[in-house]
Amino acid sequence: MVLTKKHYKIIKKTLLLSALVIFFEFSFPYHLQAKEINNSINLGPVLTQLKVDGVMTEQPKINNLPEIKTKKPKKIRWVTVTAYSSTVDQCDKTPFITANGKHVYDGLVAANFLRFGTKVKFPDYFGNKIFTVDDRMNKKYYYRIDIWMPTREQAKAFGVKYLKVEIY
Repeated sequence: MVLTKKHYKIIKKTLLLSALVIFFEFSFPYHLQAKEINNSINLGPVLTQLKVDGVMTEQPKINNLPEIKTKKPKKIRWVTVTAYSSTVDQCDKTPFITANGKHVYDGLVAANFLRFGTKVKFPDYFGNKIFTVDDRMNKKYYYRIDIWMPTREQAKAFGVKYLKVEIY
């Protein structure tokens, strides 16, 4: 394939846009705050003892979520909340990799109006469970949050809800 001037212009614009996105993503204080929160979190599994058939075994504690240092959210909004799963028809060719380059995990949300690394809670529905923005949605859904679920059935069962979100 021969590259024409038009191809070079497209490549140049793409590289420039990528550089601008990276610059803005790392230039604002929200990024520093998210980094501080991440550094204070102990990501190692907390072990608990579980008695199985009379034998004590150690099992990782599921849903051991860190507490956010800030008690007051920066913003509170009411947004439309949906759910998605890792399927090619709902994502792209790499459904288990987020737009941020991370592997999907419990507590992952996609949102276009929040920066990567932003912590959010849905207190009326999920209590104190903390979610992290590490994925993006289709551009037409700007003020919407999409929660990742392990299966398509769970995502369908969640449906569409209008929930209060606390943004940290």
